[in-house]
Amino acid sequence: MAAAIFGDPDRINFVPLETDKRFDALRRGQIDVLWRNSSWTLSRDTSEGLNFVGINYYDGQGFLVRRSLRLNSATELNGARICVQSGSTTELNLADYFRAKSIKYTPVVVATEDEARGLYAREACDAFSSDISALAAARTTLDDPQNHVILPDVISKEPLGPVVREGDAQWDDIVRWTLNAVVLAEEYGVSSQNVDDKIKTAQNSEAVRLLGGDSGWGQAMGLDARWAYNAVKRVGNYGEIFDRNIGRHSPLNLDRGLNAQWNGAPPGLIYAPPAR
Repeated sequence: MAAAIFGDPDRINFVPLETDKRFDALRRGQIDVLWRNSSWTLSRDTSEGLNFVGINYYDGQGFLVRRSLRLNSATELNGARICVQSGSTTELNLADYFRAKSIKYTPVVVATEDEARGLYAREACDAFSSDISALAAARTTLDDPQNHVILPDVISKEPLGPVVREGDAQWDDIVRWTLNAVVLAEEYGVSSQNVDDKIKTAQNSEAVRLLGGDSGWGQAMGLDARWAYNAVKRVGNYGEIFDRNIGRHSPLNLDRGLNAQWNGAPPGLIYAPPAR
């Protein structure tokens, strides 16, 4: 977004927030946009004074356990102590799942993910439940990552994406279409490495209009004509961003899975409206 708005990806201020403070901080104007693992739900979108403007990662809740427990499924966690973070959808999902399965468990509820990681590392709980991407990150911080496994069970849908305050349609558009632009760039085969050549030679007129800067869309949002070009050139397309931060070029080494492009092989759910 900083690259799209200012032409400079470093013109941004990151504000760390506890999970139960994140939406209040956005409503109060302490931050302009919330980019983190916030799940798009009906109640949040309709009664919090907030707008979810896209999905940048399809996640789901799972369980991290010690390999020594020899567990194959979350259904074997009967009587287990499970660390979970408060103020998130995770706590409610956990209760719903075990109630539906008639499985007893002891929730160990803490305020932050760091606390949950710490308790799990000290064996103060038998399992740690969170979004699978967060569990993969937590595993890399343990002294012996290879001795911990993420169970195959996925107990929820967690569509994660950027959130803004209600009441500013122009800002909604900027956030939404910056995300869409990097998604579309990957679909078009345009990356930070080839964008200059592609906008000269591409047969895809959508790509030329979006990245070539001759469409007038930037001006309609109050941005420079090269807003989408700047985002892709300076930061990369969706796939490059994914690989660098959580994919094959990162310590997490997560597969694309559901976050592959809709026309990929195999296909995923990542999809953006057309640039027309």
